[in-house]
Amino acid sequence: MSTTGFDYTLTRTLDAPVDKVWAAWTIADNYGTWASAEEVVMDARPGGTWSSVMVIPGGTRIPLSGGYTEVVENKLLVMSMNVPGRDEPVLMAIELAADGERTQISLSQTFDTAEERDQAEQGSNFLLDGLTAYLAAA
Repeated sequence: MSTTGFDYTLTRTLDAPVDKVWAAWTIADNYGTWASAEEVVMDARPGGTWSSVMVIPGGTRIPLSGGYTEVVENKLLVMSMNVPGRDEPVLMAIELAADGERTQISLSQTFDTAEERDQAEQGSNFLLDGLTAYLAAA
């Protein structure tokens, strides 16, 4: 992660064991269910790629893609996302820590502007809300 710029970290404790949280982020069918995404393809390994079509409220479809730079099963997932208009992909780090039958998740990103950070933080909160609901129903 870059140490310059505008960053955020969201941390939550999820009522699910770490392996279920990991599977939610790395198995395409699981991810599609809780992240409001369709056409999800995931190859969760260093150098692997991912793609999906995010369906936001109102029905707008946004194609997304990126890659995996670091993958440590049940512990760390560093994903890149290709953002239109940016030369470099945006990195997102997802850190997991087992706490018995619960999991602490930390999601962090760094951006060039406060506006980009605020928009991404809002999107990440939306993702974590979806993940929390998915794990509660599982």
